[in-house]
Amino acid sequence: MLKSAVCLGVSVLSLVIWVTLIGFRGQFWRADQRLDEKLIDLEEWPSVTAVVPARNEADLLPVSLRSLLTQDYPGIFQVILVDDQSSDGTAEVARQVAQSLDANSRLKICSSSPLPIGWSGKLWAVEQGIQQSELQTPPPDYLLLTDADVEHDPVNLRQLVAKAQQEKLDLVSLMVLLRCQSFWEQLLIPAFVFFFQKLYPFPWVNDPSKPIAAAAGGCILLRSTALAEAGGIQVIRQALIDDCALAQAIKSNQGRIWLGLSASTRSLRPYPSLETIWEMVARTAFTQLNYSPLLLGGTLIGLFLIYGVPPLAVILVGLVGWPVALAGLAGWILMAWAYLPTLRLYRCSPWLAFCLPAIALLYTAMTLDSALRHWRGQGGAWKGRVYSEPRI
Repeated sequence: MLKSAVCLGVSVLSLVIWVTLIGFRGQFWRADQRLDEKLIDLEEWPSVTAVVPARNEADLLPVSLRSLLTQDYPGIFQVILVDDQSSDGTAEVARQVAQSLDANSRLKICSSSPLPIGWSGKLWAVEQGIQQSELQTPPPDYLLLTDADVEHDPVNLRQLVAKAQQEKLDLVSLMVLLRCQSFWEQLLIPAFVFFFQKLYPFPWVNDPSKPIAAAAGGCILLRSTALAEAGGIQVIRQALIDDCALAQAIKSNQGRIWLGLSASTRSLRPYPSLETIWEMVARTAFTQLNYSPLLLGGTLIGLFLIYGVPPLAVILVGLVGWPVALAGLAGWILMAWAYLPTLRLYRCSPWLAFCLPAIALLYTAMTLDSALRHWRGQGGAWKGRVYSEPRI
């Protein structure tokens, strides 16, 4: 009797959590924060400089850099590519792309100096690009911080600037559409975006009255003066999760930020295997938990309660009884229903919604592995560099 009561209580608790998440967690699951697709004409278009840190990106630049240099933007737009000690001819490929478009005057390539102590590699490259932008006369009104693997929609910059100007925003960021072609990408990538939205509900991020802040590093339009007033990139120079740290710095300084999803600007970075996705997640998952064993334990328990209990209650109906199984089934249906908008965004089969518990189990294992890597001094490996110490 006691066992049945405990099982029923746990199953009902999981259901209550899902009702709470869907009804009171900023409507995160709707995946409806998007830029206005209508082309808007401003009286005056501010100047923008894109800063692109690039480390061994020669294979992707013919598409990604071309998409930047061919932006349909009425204002002054320059691109600064920072070659971060690449060994694959990244700088030469970038020059060839610019020459093929007759856009040499709009692209500046600079070589990154050696990484100083106390900086992450990407942020040091970004800092040097920003320093170069400040030498322009006059300096740009906005900076577009973007990754070298992002293919921008032709009107992406125009829409970002229009959003910032019309709503007086200091930071506008897009979570670009991640590549979703291989089996493992279709299974795991939409869930990655779903979990990110649950952790940082976009409507709450976009609400000036809420303290929560986040951004997506692949595409960030940033008002130059807002960055300077927040202390510059150096205030987050050690951050591994640099996009969210930057958003927090801007919002904490009374800046207005906005984060949304894109269906047209996309990442070209392939994740063809479980191993490649595992590496991406394990690199920073424990960082997200502030390297806390206590938070890790709570997260593992929470993930099991939220994602593991509902299907177990259904599968073990013969052992736990129908009331427990029905509560579990209701929770499973709710989580699948909440996942559907993200699956639609990625044009994946709706049946994958019912695989969310198994997907969450894989992400749980990645999170645990991230902690183990950190304790072994192997955390934060990226592009040939390893950051084993906590980054603040």
